[in-house]
Amino acid sequence: MLYDITLQIDYAYAAPSDRLRNLLRLLPPDLPGVQQVLRRQLAIEPAPDERRDSLDFFGNAMTSVVWHRPVEAVGLHLGARIERSAPPRGLDLSPPLAKLGAEIAAVHSLGPAAPQHFLGASPRVAPLPEITAFARERVTPAMTTIAAIETLGRALHKAMRFDAEATTVDTTPAEAFAARHGVCQDFAHVMIAALRGIGVPAGYVSGFLRTFPPPGQPRLEGADAMHAWVRAWAGAETGWIEFDPTNDQRAGADYITVAVGRDYADVAPVLGVMRSSGGQESRQAVDVEPLEG
Repeated sequence: MLYDITLQIDYAYAAPSDRLRNLLRLLPPDLPGVQQVLRRQLAIEPAPDERRDSLDFFGNAMTSVVWHRPVEAVGLHLGARIERSAPPRGLDLSPPLAKLGAEIAAVHSLGPAAPQHFLGASPRVAPLPEITAFARERVTPAMTTIAAIETLGRALHKAMRFDAEATTVDTTPAEAFAARHGVCQDFAHVMIAALRGIGVPAGYVSGFLRTFPPPGQPRLEGADAMHAWVRAWAGAETGWIEFDPTNDQRAGADYITVAVGRDYADVAPVLGVMRSSGGQESRQAVDVEPLEG
């Protein structure tokens, strides 16, 4: 599936900011066999005094920008053309949950894809007894790892309600799970906590999701949004699979990956520090336009 993706993020400051510094993770990567980047460009207005593009530990594209002069507003514009395929789905060759630990221990690597990085606490997801108990009530040690991942994702989809106004970017998994509602970030964080609680390595994926307008209505430009879902390690034979608990489905050709990490802290699209007075306003518009199909 071929997509043109545009993202516009605008910030306006109540007073000119001095020495503004941002770290951006907005550029989609090539993923062999799944996602090919045909073009991508990140334009920044006003032009920063310093810009450095690099990769972080997990292989995500990072853009570090700095302004040494007062700035009243910043605009970030991403334009990309991406060819996306659905990850292949063969037979379920994942081990039973009871044997997954042995396969994790047999991975002798400290590379970014090593499952050990995704088992313990991370900056935004700590062990939570109530979420672990929820997971243990719904899976058994004899289940295959893939079956356990999908069972938990579906259970959370049923147990939690999507509510765009219920939480903020700082809401913890414990708060979202207790209230049983949240946005895609909350669904992903709760599922990560649940999987880690039963010994399944799990991480966070940020990106874009193609959406479909109601029947008979046109697509609205700029009405899409960035999305989040979960990646989980299902054993040496299968490796990583991705599941979207917000929409109760495996990630397929409608999903465009931007960054992966242990949780939102590793993949936040925009991080920054600034020196200013007063507040700020922000606006975001996303358009995921399919070019075929």
